[in-house]
Amino acid sequence: MEMSDSISQALGLIDDQLERVQSREIISSTEVSDLLLDIRLVLMRLEPIEEPATSAI
Repeated sequence: MEMSDSISQALGLIDDQLERVQSREIISSTEVSDLLLDIRLVLMRLEPIEEPATSAI
């Protein structure tokens, strides 16, 4: 997944949730935690995967 795709997906999650909770006065901590974890998972895909170091024997 490319960086711009991951960022777009994270922004989409935020936008969707903001629309859903905009009219509510109280949002549960569970809902906030779930959203933050979803965003974190999307953004973690941006981190490059490092190849394990091989020893030169």
